[in-house]
This record gives sequence, structure tokens and C-alpha cells, in this order.
Amino acid sequence: MGANAKPGAKSAAKPPNKAQRRATRLLAERARERQLQQRRRLRNGAIVAVILIAVIGGLYAVFNRSEQSSASGYEVGSPGPGQTAPGFSLTSSSGGKVDLADARGKTVLLYFQEGLTCQPCWDQIRDLEKSAAKVKAAGIDEILSITTDPANLIARKVKDDKLTTPVLSDPDLKVSKAYEANQYGMMGDSRDGHSFVLVGPDGKIQWRADYGGAPKYTMYVKVDKLLADLKAGRQS
Repeated sequence: MGANAKPGAKSAAKPPNKAQRRATRLLAERARERQLQQRRRLRNGAIVAVILIAVIGGLYAVFNRSEQSSASGYEVGSPGPGQTAPGFSLTSSSGGKVDLADARGKTVLLYFQEGLTCQPCWDQIRDLEKSAAKVKAAGIDEILSITTDPANLIARKVKDDKLTTPVLSDPDLKVSKAYEANQYGMMGDSRDGHSFVLVGPDGKIQWRADYGGAPKYTMYVKVDKLLADLKAGRQS
């Protein structure tokens, strides 16, 4: 013991050497890394949970839509029953413009169809005209057909087939897209499928049936079935 050291006094703690400092730093880094890994696991778990919920919800919607389609024989697109029918003003085969707003107070059946390349679609109009009494008894005041072909060609087809139902030209698909009627045809989204939308006197959709979807791509529905489907699914 040195001459100046006091008996019983503790020696001062030595500062950590280089190896000890390095070990302490490594322990701290490992602790931080474990915390980051734990946070990543929690974040990834939350993301997976959100994805699973979305997938399950999507599958549920598809399943319900499939069940509805197989039960009724048609799909129900959007806008659907209870929603306001998008307005439009289109050139008619009979000349001039037809505005949906002018039909307020009437019940109008909109019939979106493939057009000149689909003779069964025109047969549909013909048979609806032949069944005018049944159509009226179903509460339908007017039928308007909509397709994407030019107005002059539509007018010629209506004349050749001796039809009286106004067929409206929607060449840029603006109205068809508003009703998503171009999502149910065999020609992709470039033409309409075989869709019916019943618009009530207040402008609200009461019933909708999209028959033209995959895999059958139905382009004609017997009038009695059509009116039976309308009666069963109609929302007043």
C-alpha cells in the first residue's frame, strides 16, 4: 500500500476496456435488432390479417353473386335496385333524341343489347312486341333498347325487321358504361351484353337482370321467363 493510501479505502473502478465496450455495444445492437424484428413481425401480421379479411370478403361476395346467378339464371350489376338510374339523351332509330328524364312518371324497361351482330337480340325485341299485352300487364309502360351501333344502321335494321320499339345509339359507350352493361357480353367490354333495367316512375331502378355473362353468354330470353324473373325480383 502506498504511503498516502488510507487503510480500508476502496480502489477507484476501472473504466471499461475496449473489449468490454465492444461487447456492450453488440448487446445493445442485438437488443435493438430484436425490437425491430418484433415490430416487423407485428406489422407483417397486421398486413396479412388485412389481406385475409379482404380476400375472404371478396370470396364471400363472389360466392353470393354466384349463388344468386345460379339461382336466378342472371346476374345483377350496378347500378342495381334502389339506385337512381343514370340519365341520358341518345339518338333514336325513330329520329331525334330520346331523354330518359322525359319518361318520368312512367315505368320504363331499358334493354341493353349487342346490336347488329346479334340477330337473337333483335328477335328479343320482336317477341316483346308480340307479347305487348303481357308486357303491359307486368306494369311496363315503355321499352327502350340501347346498343353501340351507329344510329343510321340501327334505323335501317329496325325498318328491315319491322320493329316499333325505339332503339338508341350509344356509339361511345358512355351510357353503357354508366350502367356497366358492357361487362356482360361475349365481345369483351366493347359492346353490351344482354341486360334489362327496369326504371320506375320516380327514376329509381326497380329490377335488373344481366343475362349475357359468361359462360353461356345468353343473347335471348323467352318473354315468359323474363317477365317471371321481373315479377320475382322487382323492388317497388
